[in-house]
Amino acid sequence: MVEDSQKVFNRIHLFVDAIIIAFSYACAYYLKFKLSFANISIGRLPMQTYFFALVFILPGYLLLYYAFDLYDNHSNIRGRRQEFANILKANIVGILVFIVVLYGIRQLDFSRYMLVQFFCFNVFLDTFARNVFREVLKKMRRDGKNIKYILLIGYSRAAEEYIDRIQANPQWGYIIRGVLDDDIESGLVYKGIKVLGRIDNLVYILKSNSAHLNEIAITLSIKQYDKLESIVAMCEKSGLHTKFIPDYNKIIPTKPYTEDLLGLPVINIRHIPLSIGFNQFIKRVMDIVGALASLIVFSPVMLITAILIKTTSKGPLIYKQERVGLRNRPFKMYKFRSMEVQPEKEEKKAWTVKNDPRVTPIGKFIRKTSIDELPQIINVLKGEMSLVGPRPERPLFVEKFREEIPRYMIKHQVRPGMTGWAQVNGFRGDTSIIKRIEHDLYYIENWTLGLDFKILFLTIFKGFVNKNAY
Repeated sequence: MVEDSQKVFNRIHLFVDAIIIAFSYACAYYLKFKLSFANISIGRLPMQTYFFALVFILPGYLLLYYAFDLYDNHSNIRGRRQEFANILKANIVGILVFIVVLYGIRQLDFSRYMLVQFFCFNVFLDTFARNVFREVLKKMRRDGKNIKYILLIGYSRAAEEYIDRIQANPQWGYIIRGVLDDDIESGLVYKGIKVLGRIDNLVYILKSNSAHLNEIAITLSIKQYDKLESIVAMCEKSGLHTKFIPDYNKIIPTKPYTEDLLGLPVINIRHIPLSIGFNQFIKRVMDIVGALASLIVFSPVMLITAILIKTTSKGPLIYKQERVGLRNRPFKMYKFRSMEVQPEKEEKKAWTVKNDPRVTPIGKFIRKTSIDELPQIINVLKGEMSLVGPRPERPLFVEKFREEIPRYMIKHQVRPGMTGWAQVNGFRGDTSIIKRIEHDLYYIENWTLGLDFKILFLTIFKGFVNKNAY
């Protein structure tokens, strides 16, 4: 029943999206050509030409929405931001493809301004409609409609984490009936969810389905995996949708990279998109182009900084510090000198602290505004760093964190960056190293060129001024 209603909702989504696309296109046309104060007729195409294009735009956009997962059964779980991002991506791709087609067929009189208006209308209206739909669905689920009932098989960390997430997000429409487990005594309650009995009881529960179950979630502890095959066989016979939530989720990533080895599924512990040659090439091209552009843009700032450093304190202009980079290889990272010259042994002892007497007056400013990092553009051009990536650490800290922080060394499987996902999320300087590594790992496992552009964009607004820089 729930699955049928989900299909109905998806059909409604499809129908509403089709209306919004057509309405947005019509609004853009009339705003451009009927309500415009400028009565320009030179190069104007007839109305029939514009609306004939809609014959291709409408199905094309619906296919794009499908490709960007806007019609799957878990759109409500992803959240508003992810859904908006998918709408935005689909519309950007749609507009770009349409413009390329126009150039390909040499139709240069088609109004680009009208397409921009169509893009704005469509993104706004579709986002608004989906948020309204989300609120309607949320109210229905509060009223006990469109609910999925789930039984958990196995009490484990995975079971507790699953219960936590379900209860924190009632809008998902899940209700957990209880847990079956052989090692936990019946009657144990975790956040209102009771252990109902042994796993053997599953046979009778599935046969009668008196609990009106819609799904089975297998959440066995890792020591109980010998029972997994028989449990899956029972669930499959019942016809209920079954999912497996592994108890080793701390080991594998949320999006594991799987391979088909002649019918044998292989799960890689870590999926690193930048280990693929084509991705490496694209990122390197972006680094070179971006670094050259940055040198041109920031050359006046770098020149003024160099003059101020040289005239206000003694010592070299550029400070070179050993850091650990790609594949654990050490390299010399460049910075504008922001501290008084000191013996290397003293400098290596610790991070800079608040009101550190070693920092020069000019140094305080260039550290706070990240101007001291600009010479790393040269490291990027040399191939030792990237514009975006995990920030590199000194060898002594790498050795320390290697032992203290699980998965720390994974960050060295990609080039270190001038800025990164951790930095734009506020984890710079004297902040949690654990949180920094979590963000670095997210970046490494979820890298896309779009994510790099997003980080560079956020760096402009959030990454330059660092309140934790001393």
